[in-house]
This record gives sequence, C-alpha cells and structure tokens, in this order.
Amino acid sequence: MVEDSEDDAQLLLLELRRQGFAPSGVRVETGQALQAALGTRAWDVVISDHNMPSFSGDDALKIVRQLAPDVPFIVVSGTRGEEHAVDAMRAGASDFIVKTRLHRLAPVVERELQESELRAQQRRTEQALAASQQQLRHAQQLEAVGRFAGGVAHDFNNLMASILTYADIVLKGLTDDDGRRADLEEIKRAGTRAADLTRQLLAFSRRQVLKRSVVNLNQVIEGVVRLLQGLVGRSITIEVRPNRRLWTVSGDPAQIEQVLMNLAANARDAMPFGGKLAISTSNVVMSSTEESPRPVAPGEYVRLEVRDTGSGIPADVLPKVFEPFFTTKPEGKGTGLGLAMVYGVVQQSGGFIFVDSQPGEGAVFTIYLPRTKDRPDAAEPA
Repeated sequence: MVEDSEDDAQLLLLELRRQGFAPSGVRVETGQALQAALGTRAWDVVISDHNMPSFSGDDALKIVRQLAPDVPFIVVSGTRGEEHAVDAMRAGASDFIVKTRLHRLAPVVERELQESELRAQQRRTEQALAASQQQLRHAQQLEAVGRFAGGVAHDFNNLMASILTYADIVLKGLTDDDGRRADLEEIKRAGTRAADLTRQLLAFSRRQVLKRSVVNLNQVIEGVVRLLQGLVGRSITIEVRPNRRLWTVSGDPAQIEQVLMNLAANARDAMPFGGKLAISTSNVVMSSTEESPRPVAPGEYVRLEVRDTGSGIPADVLPKVFEPFFTTKPEGKGTGLGLAMVYGVVQQSGGFIFVDSQPGEGAVFTIYLPRTKDRPDAAEPA
C-alpha cells in the first residue's frame, strides 16, 4: 500500500477483511521505499493513494509499471473524484476508487487477481508454445542433416569396406620383412578410423542396425563403470545412484554402453582439473498434465541422468551440441560426432534426450527410454 496515513491503511485492510480477504502487506510512502518493497517479493496487488505530501499516485504508478508491469495497480483516493479516474486509467492504473465507496474495493481486488492469473497463464502458454516450436524447428534441422549424413555415410562405408578388404588381400601376399607392409598397415589403420566415423554418422542418422534386447540400465552401468573410470581419470569421481526397482527398456546394450562412454568423455573434457560425474537412473511417468513437462510423449519411461560439475555449456552453444561435426575443441582434438552418435542411438531406441547447462555450473544430460514389459531374452548358448 502506497499510503502516507497509517489509519487509512488500516481502514483499507479492515475493509478487505470484512469482505472475506485475509490480506498481508506493507505500507510505504516514498518512491525509494516502494522500489525496495517491490524488490523483496512478488506482490499480488498494489493499492495506492493519489495525493501525498512528498509522493503522488502518478509517481507510484510509473515505478510499479517499470518494476512489476503485471501487478494490478488500484488507486484509492479521498481527495480526487471519479472524474479523474479516466486520467489514472489511461496512465495504466487497473481501477480508481473513491474512499467514500470502499465497498467497491474487494470486488475490484478479486477481479484484478483473477485477470492477473489469466494473464500469467496466457504468458506461460505462449512461452511453452514458443519453446515447443523452437524444439520442433531444431528437430527438423537435425532430421534433415541426419538424412544427408546417413546417405553419405552409407556410401562412404561401402568404399571403406573395399579399401580395407583390398589392403588385407595385399598384406596377406607380403612377407613380414617386406618394406611395403608398414605403408599398407598405415592405410588399414586410417581406413579403420574412417569406418569408425561412418558408424557414428550412421548412429546419428538412425540407419545403423541395433541388436535389440530387454535391457536393465543398472546392469549396463555396472558393467561399464570401471571402463568409465579409466576413461575419465582418477581426478574425477564417478558416483552411481541406481533405482533398485528399475523398469527395463528395449535397446542395444552395446550402443547404450557407447552412449555412456561418449557422455563420460564429454564430461571429462569439461573437467580438466577434476570434479564429479554422477550417473543416476529412475522410473518416471510422463503425462500431458504435468506443470512443467518435458516435450516427451506421455507414457512410462526409464530416465538416465548423467551430470558433471564441469565448466558448463554457453547458451549460444547449447542448441548445437547434437549436430554432427560441431565441436568447440581445438583442431585435431575431437570429431564433433560423439554427442551426435548419442542423439542418434537415443532417437533410434524411441527415446528422448535433453541437455541443461549454465556456464560454470556443469551440465546434465537426461535420457528418457520407453519402458518395456517384455521378458528378458533367454541367454544364447555358448
């Protein structure tokens, strides 16, 4: 309440209580005090007198509209008549009440609170729609890049198969001391590296063959955690937090292991001086009625979360992390295909992946894989 009279302020509170409200608030009578009060919390409504010795309702309105533009501002004046209400409303006030008609106060407050909530809901809906449209555009861009990369990788993979096959044929015809053997071995090593890159591109484009089975992610993590520790080094602590009653998913265990390896390698590079890598699993049920839902189709999912305490990802880089060949590492230090491969495996498994990060606050990669109720496959005989 912007009011220079304590008695008048108490009268307003009394009237609100009489009409069914249970108000709590503070009284200010200077512009500085109003600015300080607006910075302490989110207020539901501002009620202001118009004429005060050192401060006016017009000045208060300017401050409120600048610092809290969505908060209803109601003028309650005892010295100005309703003929001045139009001026106040044009300046941005929500309503104008004469102190001799305080019976109007509670209905006006109730109306403004309802309209304020409607405006907030509309704003949240617009923000959610804008975020969904942005995610759709990004998904369409990745889909287009994936189709192109998949076609190139498929043809390139066939060429590399020929190169590697003929290198093997020639090597078999050479003696161990033949001087040409070292050159052919180098050709074969380079071809193998190129074939590895094409496999990652095929993973991103969702064109590789997955050997699906019923998978418990806890078992996959348990089987690969020692390898992950060797990958990230002793300066990084790996903490595993599994859900002991975890649902199963349908996927390729080898590819899921590769996803964990790539995420761990990414985290290692973000923590050159050490840190913590936390891997957790949980069961989640996604529904369209959640207050802040991920853009994930409703259903039952197993959530895999990989969190690091590294340097974080800048906001301008975040939308590009899953794009193939995009990397912030120096030349020769990375191919830019690690996270692209992760994205492709998750998508081909019917899942969703998200990344959240702030510079200096680490990064968290969250993967949702659909639950399967199929029974685990019987072990193949040795």
